Amino acid sequence: MRRAGALSDMNIDLPAADLDHLRMPDLEALRRPFSTHKPRILILYGSLRQISFSRLLAIEAKRLLEHFGAEVRVFDPSGLPLPDDAPVSHPKVQELRDLTEWSEGQVWVSPERHGTLTGIMKAQIDWIPLSIGAARPTQGKTLAVMQVSGGSQSFNAINAMRLLGRWMRMITIPNQSSVAKAYQEFDAESRMKPSAYYERVVDVCEELVKFTLLTRDISDHLTDRYSERKKKS
Repeated sequence: MRRAGALSDMNIDLPAADLDHLRMPDLEALRRPFSTHKPRILILYGSLRQISFSRLLAIEAKRLLEHFGAEVRVFDPSGLPLPDDAPVSHPKVQELRDLTEWSEGQVWVSPERHGTLTGIMKAQIDWIPLSIGAARPTQGKTLAVMQVSGGSQSFNAINAMRLLGRWMRMITIPNQSSVAKAYQEFDAESRMKPSAYYERVVDVCEELVKFTLLTRDISDHLTDRYSERKKKS
């Protein structure tokens, strides 16, 4: 039985569909009361250099996200083994997976290397499985992507991370940040200087918190799929 507020035209002929598994968007399910706890955001960054501008940008994003009311954890990739080069019981792998499960949204910050995201960034993403039993650790979580470059502004790493976010079934927000000549954008105290780049980082963090608040309580309804319902039957 359809709930009040759901819209449907029952006269449309869909011979290829299994009608027992078709579901209309449920307006009541999309209007659930908001949770009151702080949005839980995990930040991953893609460099182990002593002076890492992706790490500095990650910490700057953490400050902004906390200002907007989020609870934030930053994962340190140092010591994380290469994918498949250690068991999933490895402490760093478990730490990453536990933080992923804990999070309701994520920020990925990578330098651009050889025209794409770094291997360190990709290794972190590769250790996050698409599924653990019946659970999908990233499905329905929000995602913001940022990159730093040593030269002119580029979007190669961002575009690659967007593709990965889609593959991980995450809700990647429209806004993004690419900081060119990152070595010029931080002061002696490792704080980001006022600039158009900084303003875009603020935009991204503000938008991520809004999208996380909007979707976290209804992600199960947003990601409820006909094909998966049919397969389980």
